[in-house]
Amino acid sequence: MRIGWILALIVAAFAPSAAACGIETDCQLGDRTYRVQLPEGVERPGAIVFAHGYRGSANGTMRNKNLRALADRLGVALVGVKSYAEDWRIPGVPSAPATDGQVELDYFDALVPTLAERHGIDTDRMLFTGFSAGGMMVWQLACERGDMFAGFAPIAGTFWAPVPDACPSGPVHMLHTHGTTDTIVPLQGRAIATTRQGSVPAALEMMRNFGYEGAERFEAEGLACERAEHDVGKVMEFCTHGGGHSMKVGYIERAWKRLVELGAL
Repeated sequence: MRIGWILALIVAAFAPSAAACGIETDCQLGDRTYRVQLPEGVERPGAIVFAHGYRGSANGTMRNKNLRALADRLGVALVGVKSYAEDWRIPGVPSAPATDGQVELDYFDALVPTLAERHGIDTDRMLFTGFSAGGMMVWQLACERGDMFAGFAPIAGTFWAPVPDACPSGPVHMLHTHGTTDTIVPLQGRAIATTRQGSVPAALEMMRNFGYEGAERFEAEGLACERAEHDVGKVMEFCTHGGGHSMKVGYIERAWKRLVELGAL
């Protein structure tokens, strides 16, 4: 009996914890999940929070070696978030066009304090970025929860139509990147099923109406950019490349370093 009891203790000691999670294992958040990579030797790191595209996953995010290497290089955490279904459940999405998006807002409302409590992440130093449908989630959260992240960097994605007339959040740091020959999410959007993608220029114009001023044009790392600034210190940058529906981690790195320059991170 004593030998059996000792063996049971040994097995329990070396068995993986049900709460353990990270790069290869989902972190549970109610009935939702996410994954996380933490930098070694960094106390209270900032974080890049990445939203996957259509039919993507947090596991897919963590399989992106370039993303993971970028986070390590910057000394920050990488958080891969997971949509409610195959796509982010936001207003206008073809799979649920009548949704109000609250299910995703609730997810992020729960996620942010969990990142601080469970992983020691400094939630005042987080960039929210995503590609394609993930970029649409970035725009939606910038509109509804603008104070949740230090900045927002959508890539090749915007609202589903119609673009909101205004956003409750007000001005934010918005750093949008898009390909001028993108045919999957064209700058002017396209019809899908009974819905339509929103227009990127319309989304930017809606943001500009918050009081961003100026139209400074510049080039940055192969991107043609235009910058406008708000008197509260927020910056909106729209950068394009000549390619199609694609993402480079350099776009995210540029956004992170830009926010550092601005004192937001």
